[in-house]
Amino acid sequence: MAKKQFKAESKKLMDMMINSIYTHKDIFLRELISNASDALDKRYYHAFSKGESGTARDDYRINLFIDKENRTLTVSDNGCGMTAQELENNLGTIAKSGSLDFKSGLEKASEVEIIGQFGVGFYSAFMVSDKVSVLSKAQGSDEAYLWESEGVDGYTVKKSEKDEAGTVITLHIKENTENEDYDKYLDQYTLQNIVSKYSDYIRYPIMLDMEKTELKEGSEDEYETVTEATQLNSMVPLWRKNKSEITAEEYNEFYKSKFYDFEDPLKTVHSKTEGQVSYDALLFIPKHPPFDYYTKEFKKGLRLYTNGVVIMDKCEELLPDHFSFVKGLVDSADLTLNISRETLQHDHLLKIIAKNLEKKIKSELEKMLKSDRENYEKFFEAFGLQLKYGLYANYGADKDTLKDLILFTSSLEKKPVTLKEYVSRMPESQKTIYYACGETNDKIDLLPQTDAVKEKGFEVLYCTDDVDEFALKMLYEYEGKNFTNICAGNLDLDSDSEKEEIKKENEENKELLTFLKDSIGNAVSGVRFTNKLKNHPVCLTSEGMMSLEMEKVLASMPGANGAKATVVLEINKNHKIASTLKELYESDKDKAGKYAKILYSQSCLIAGKALDNPAEYCELVCEIM
Repeated sequence: MAKKQFKAESKKLMDMMINSIYTHKDIFLRELISNASDALDKRYYHAFSKGESGTARDDYRINLFIDKENRTLTVSDNGCGMTAQELENNLGTIAKSGSLDFKSGLEKASEVEIIGQFGVGFYSAFMVSDKVSVLSKAQGSDEAYLWESEGVDGYTVKKSEKDEAGTVITLHIKENTENEDYDKYLDQYTLQNIVSKYSDYIRYPIMLDMEKTELKEGSEDEYETVTEATQLNSMVPLWRKNKSEITAEEYNEFYKSKFYDFEDPLKTVHSKTEGQVSYDALLFIPKHPPFDYYTKEFKKGLRLYTNGVVIMDKCEELLPDHFSFVKGLVDSADLTLNISRETLQHDHLLKIIAKNLEKKIKSELEKMLKSDRENYEKFFEAFGLQLKYGLYANYGADKDTLKDLILFTSSLEKKPVTLKEYVSRMPESQKTIYYACGETNDKIDLLPQTDAVKEKGFEVLYCTDDVDEFALKMLYEYEGKNFTNICAGNLDLDSDSEKEEIKKENEENKELLTFLKDSIGNAVSGVRFTNKLKNHPVCLTSEGMMSLEMEKVLASMPGANGAKATVVLEINKNHKIASTLKELYESDKDKAGKYAKILYSQSCLIAGKALDNPAEYCELVCEIM
């Protein structure tokens, strides 16, 4: 029988189908199963619409069969089948989709969920096989036909024999090469895994005769190999069931099995959205971040399905970076896929879904914060750092989305508080939100300025993550209240009379303060007396936009350019060290200069700033002692 040529720019187009469009060879099985599912849908729809008996979906199935000896893999269905003309049209013409034609002919496109769109999925079979045979008998026909092809050279169609309506596709699997293992497509567990990954929610049973070893009946130590028809897919997607029908245990087991976690999720979000774009979403917030969460290797994204068939394992576009910890899936039939069904076209509907999901996740986190504070605090301990990065990232573009989800430990009860909670209990006399930065809460408590602020009855937010101060500066204000670092020079705690008093003190001791500054050198921009320190002798105060903590963070980054904070040494005018310095300035300037260096080093240690010259500090202390 003479071969027929494909009705297209056959060789070039077929080469593209086989070698360029699909990035993973495993996809071939998804495509063939999806085509079989469409054929079953068509038969069911026709039977149901004509009122024919025997229309139960339970009668329909997809069968896989492995023949290792002959190196064949068979995919069969008892769907609508194809006539000779349909074989010519659907398989002889590349990029001709019979499924799409069928769907476009329906009065309502939603009457049946057809997967196929482009008419190219079938040709993915040639990625793993050097010959493909399609035996098909159309529903209601007495004749069967066999379509065969070895690829770009064309195909043949001839009459054949088949008892029942449906289609049997036989793939002659390629021999192994140096770079490719084709034997795996003749392995039952490989097929099981591929079906579970890509086609688990096909609406018809996908069956495979699987071998397994079990104890012989009546024996305690003798085993035998038995073959058992095994269903590979679960069929009904969990997310398409009504929430009232699903137990917490089912959600948890689904999460652990599909997203490879050994713990139940902290929160489950199941939603169905209809409108401009319709989709089902099943989202999970884990209890703990994965081991690689804060590394470059981590890849965010939700699993994307179309009509229960997985299209992308991780669709990054569906999640913003600040919610990258969310795991889960989205299933929508409305998205425009590219020809391989592996990736999406640039689709505005995808952006709508992403925006809706962002709002949903934020809403669910707000509910947890309000009604389940204990679990929210656990969540924030695990993923709060990512929310803080979100405040700072993209020049603060998402700060309004995230500002009410952020927690900081407060000096009031040493418990996490929101910015809203902090502001709600500010005294009327307090005009700004105070915060302090340090490695730990305990170290922040040791800062002289912390005592000064708490002495006035004001609450301090403890910032112990590197990103904290950058995030607050990007946020700039909350409900009209600016943020003030208690170690900054603009800390305004004094009354008018106290301000006047300290101003006079500094003016009267101008020469002494200049001398002390010169003794220390360029490490400080100035030295001054202060009355804000209770019992502490000295502290370092930063001037300008960069604080000491920001200096430390920037210095730890790769390619640090040595940015330095501008600092002032403040001396407690009410401490004995102040009178000692005044006396020494008059009687022993050399010793006063050494005191100045010691006091500066001590202020650095208190602030957590590394000493420029530890050896000199030790020598000066020993000399004074």
